[in-house]
Amino acid sequence: MKQEDVTRKCIVTGNVLEKSALLRFVVGPDAVVIPDFKNKLPGRGVYVSNSSALLHKAVAANLFAKSLKQKVKPMENLEKVAEDLLRQSALHAVSLARKAGALITGMDKVIEALKKDKVAFLLEAKDAAEDGHQKIVHLAQNVKIFNLFTSEELDQTLDKVNTIHAAFLKGEMSKMVSREFGKLADFLNS
Repeated sequence: MKQEDVTRKCIVTGNVLEKSALLRFVVGPDAVVIPDFKNKLPGRGVYVSNSSALLHKAVAANLFAKSLKQKVKPMENLEKVAEDLLRQSALHAVSLARKAGALITGMDKVIEALKKDKVAFLLEAKDAAEDGHQKIVHLAQNVKIFNLFTSEELDQTLDKVNTIHAAFLKGEMSKMVSREFGKLADFLNS
């Protein structure tokens, strides 16, 4: 594959990055800029680095219109819609991992999987109690812990009650989930 096929230029920073590090937008009906994170919509893509701050800058400075050299406007609440799409994609990955048998929930089961070195990374609800959080941190010395969702969001996704801790087992599925979590985390934290 040619280099230009896998990299694109961010309209905010001017940096040329891998497409996976960028968010794609296209012009939809009525000259409105809409997200196309699955790269499936027709039309010329415009790319912004995966960052809420940079997306805000692109909207505020009218950079979509400048980049496309045409009169366009971002859809209403574009930044919130972008976050929601990334959040939905990450939660969908959680659901897929559960269906594939690559997800363990519950403190005791997570601790057991950690002791057996089966865990690729952990997911802890943002509203976890401090004592449970400290226990997991102590046991997960070299294991990454994501804190992206509330227990309510996890409960809805997994159709469970009081989901606080989840372990993703080593394997291909955990790599896919980790990429989705990384996209959301990067967007929220930059």
